[in-house]
Amino acid sequence: MEGNRYDLEERTYQLSRRIIELCKKVKENNITRPIINQLIRSGTSIGANYSEANNASSRKDFQNKIFICKKESQETKYWLRILSDCTPEFLEELRQLWKETQELTLIFQKITTTLLGKNQN
Repeated sequence: MEGNRYDLEERTYQLSRRIIELCKKVKENNITRPIINQLIRSGTSIGANYSEANNASSRKDFQNKIFICKKESQETKYWLRILSDCTPEFLEELRQLWKETQELTLIFQKITTTLLGKNQN
């Protein structure tokens, strides 16, 4: 992935893939099942919305999709944290996913801030 560090479409796809792979390994029970479901939904939504942003029909549409990417990144960090409480055996892998999700959150925040600044001029 290092070669694709600045390719956000690939980076968000890889995050989705890694989240799915981790969730396949987690033993499902009444506690983990809804957490896994929510994590997969929010974690894969980041890339889906970024892909949509790249094909946006307007600047406002692009801005909205990027804002959703940021919100989904924030939600994904929450579910990763909750899952780490339930599955300490996956703590290191969850930390790595959280770190990547945090980096994406900051990137989407910067894009959002930049777009809002340009709209005020």
